[in-house]
Amino acid sequence: MTDNDHTHDGNPTQSVNHTHTHTHTHGHAHGHTHGHTPDPDFDWAAMADLLELEGETHSPYVQQALAELTHLAPRRILDIGSGPGVAACRLAATFPQADVTAVDGAPELLARAGERAGRLGVRLRTQQADFPTGLAGLGPADLVWSGQALHHVGDQQGVVKQLAGLLEPGGVLAVVEGGLPARWLPRDLGFGRPGLQERLDAAQADRFSRMRAELPGSVAVVEDWPGMLRAAGLTDARSRTFLVDHPAPLADGPRQFARHSLERSRQTLAEILNAEDRSTLDRLLDPADPAGIDRRTDLFLLTAKTVHFGTAA
Repeated sequence: MTDNDHTHDGNPTQSVNHTHTHTHTHGHAHGHTHGHTPDPDFDWAAMADLLELEGETHSPYVQQALAELTHLAPRRILDIGSGPGVAACRLAATFPQADVTAVDGAPELLARAGERAGRLGVRLRTQQADFPTGLAGLGPADLVWSGQALHHVGDQQGVVKQLAGLLEPGGVLAVVEGGLPARWLPRDLGFGRPGLQERLDAAQADRFSRMRAELPGSVAVVEDWPGMLRAAGLTDARSRTFLVDHPAPLADGPRQFARHSLERSRQTLAEILNAEDRSTLDRLLDPADPAGIDRRTDLFLLTAKTVHFGTAA
């Protein structure tokens, strides 16, 4: 299909755009909007490139998760917090009869989603809407997918209830949150103190907790996602965890994502890491170093993503 085959809704919820990148224990970089003043100098093209690369690197889990839903025959699907549309296009390919809409607060990311749909030949609508303030006008839908967006909202239980309210009777909500931290490197790299990734995980987990606490309207909640789905009135609440396994030697795309991830760790965790670990990261990120991530033959990616499903009565 040509670029003209994907539809851009003409009445989006009004949104103001702001982005910030977080490196969490699951290594996810976000470009979602949260209702703040936009940065006119922000490089949306670079953010879209990174989010698309991340989505493609992690795409095996999306395919596995959607295999859990092949019994559905959805007429309308929403991908909330779609970014550049990697999962949305997978949804459109899996359910070609459905009307699939990618929803995000950043028009630059939605434009990338439209371009991706055109390249892949799938039908995809895009709609600009703030998350979560723009959710009310989006429903109803038979399947609502939201990939690693809810932890950016202060009241996670509240937004689960909002998403559940978008569902038709018998519709399914699929929320991607949690899983296991990514592993890229052997425990002993041959230089530096062994166990670098475990220390990065601990630092990132601490940073993530601070981010959650500082969100507007932050509400502490036990992150029992099936319990949260049930509290929102959904039934058959369950979780499934899917492996993403890119073995060594790592292909170019995942290797590039590994570089982005470690560069973010070096930048965002510099004040937490000690001098030895900072030096180790510098060496790993040196393109000229034979032991750096661009040249290592033992670089791999092993991670897991958890998807939580609930069904509307």
